[in-house]
Amino acid sequence: MKTVRADWANTILVCKKCSKKLGGGFGPKGKTGLAKALRSKLDVRKGRKGRLGIVDVKCLGICPRGSVTVVNAATPGEWLLIPEGLPIAAVAAELGLGVMDAALDRLEQQAD
Repeated sequence: MKTVRADWANTILVCKKCSKKLGGGFGPKGKTGLAKALRSKLDVRKGRKGRLGIVDVKCLGICPRGSVTVVNAATPGEWLLIPEGLPIAAVAAELGLGVMDAALDRLEQQAD
């Protein structure tokens, strides 16, 4: 069996169906989906070479009104319902992802 290396330290699963129902709901104008807003705020590259994997998945089966279902793979027993309009910094803190960690990673990448 072959394997492929990924640089991910953690994986975040975001329900695509919930995001689509909200029509965005996040970002400065409230029109950006949660996964895209998290990627841009945390400065995470897409794909396996990013430091963090933020993956849109099909339906997780919870379907809350006015919220998006999110799973942090580090704590799979605890699913979060992120309400529409919650600041991305608060979402990152709730998921255990520090915005400061992203800044430190950027500095490390620039040094390389």
